[in-house]
Amino acid sequence: MSLAQFAGLLADPTRAAFCTALLDGRAWTAGELARHAGVAPSTASEHLSRLIAGGLLAEERQGRHRYVRLADPAVATLIEDLSAFAESASSGRARPRTLRESTRLSAEARARTCYDHLAGRLGVAVSDAVLERGLVADDAGLAVTGLGQAWLAGIGIELPPRAGRRSARPVVRSCLDWTERRSHLGGALGAALCRTALDGGWVERIGTGRALRVTAAGDRAFHELLGVRLDAAPGADPGPAG
Repeated sequence: MSLAQFAGLLADPTRAAFCTALLDGRAWTAGELARHAGVAPSTASEHLSRLIAGGLLAEERQGRHRYVRLADPAVATLIEDLSAFAESASSGRARPRTLRESTRLSAEARARTCYDHLAGRLGVAVSDAVLERGLVADDAGLAVTGLGQAWLAGIGIELPPRAGRRSARPVVRSCLDWTERRSHLGGALGAALCRTALDGGWVERIGTGRALRVTAAGDRAFHELLGVRLDAAPGADPGPAG
């Protein structure tokens, strides 16, 4: 496939909408994506077939249901980087058209998933904290330090062996955050921190999108572990910081 053919896969607004929706890291049904993009199921099926054939999406079937997801982390990185570049190249983000859209964008800017790692103000704050505390160094490219490895072990995180060497995925990489215009952590480290936050109940998903809500437990955990303090969910009692 030529570069022009590959670029053509994302040139269609419907296919682009499918790919950006799948940046939440989950598998969606064809019907869910059709409703998200506002197209007929038959139209969605045609677009999905092209994206699967082009290697951007992977398909899974469970009974009568057809699920699709981004093919791998490299595709997620490509979509996110292109989205960030498009935002920075434009004169500015379009104003939200409805209150619902404004609320969603505000929530995503505060905390969201970027495929399988944390993004938004939360993701950038975590990235700043691990660098300031010497858990990750940026001397000649991002790398987890010995102090960082001990810290990760202390919270039960074990990074994949040989990640960043023979693996296609680096241990840690910088990912440009399109709302903050700064970097958050991607790679295996970013994914592990996001998974720990979700599994530990530090953050929870808001609806079916990418936005996350920091819970009272997460407010304490991020503060105690990294010195990051974000307000907990409205109405939640954060309790003692410890």
